[in-house]
Amino acid sequence: MKIDVHFEPAAPLPDLTGSTVVVIDVLRATSSMVEALVNGAQGVYPAASTEEAIKLASSLGRDDTILCGEARGLMIEGFDLGNSPLEFSSENVAGKRLVMSTTNGTRAFFLVGDAVTVLACSFMNLSAVAVAAMESDSIVVVCAGMGGVFSLDDAVCAGALVQRIRAAAEVDVELNDAAMGAVEMALTFRVN
Repeated sequence: MKIDVHFEPAAPLPDLTGSTVVVIDVLRATSSMVEALVNGAQGVYPAASTEEAIKLASSLGRDDTILCGEARGLMIEGFDLGNSPLEFSSENVAGKRLVMSTTNGTRAFFLVGDAVTVLACSFMNLSAVAVAAMESDSIVVVCAGMGGVFSLDDAVCAGALVQRIRAAAEVDVELNDAAMGAVEMALTFRVN
């Protein structure tokens, strides 16, 4: 099994054909996605832009669809929710489809090319993502970062994920340098 971590989504990614890709945007897209699903949302559809989110929500039917997200840290005018996990309570999202557009996180989902599986990861669902990712021999972790550059919270989460996979794997796990660095960061912050 091979795990590659990429700290900056703007950097070129390897060929993702046949890989499982894990997208991490701890603050806040993937944390909000997980919170929404835990609280009964039917699904979360990432959008690459505000305009695409509006089009997608319209095509899904606005009665059961919630537009959510942010642009440069601010709730988007005309959207139903921002992107704080606190907004994704069962009262707000149960039984609804969510279309989300964010500055960093949702855009990272559109970098995954020919990945077989794409998973959203935050500290809240590390174990579940580790189990699902281990179905693949090739795992690529994409940290959404902030403004296309390194974000410590995403890197620490990536390291915690790599640790969990390594602990559970029954095969040798090859790591790229960024994955090794992410593990060290997670250990430094005592996240396991």
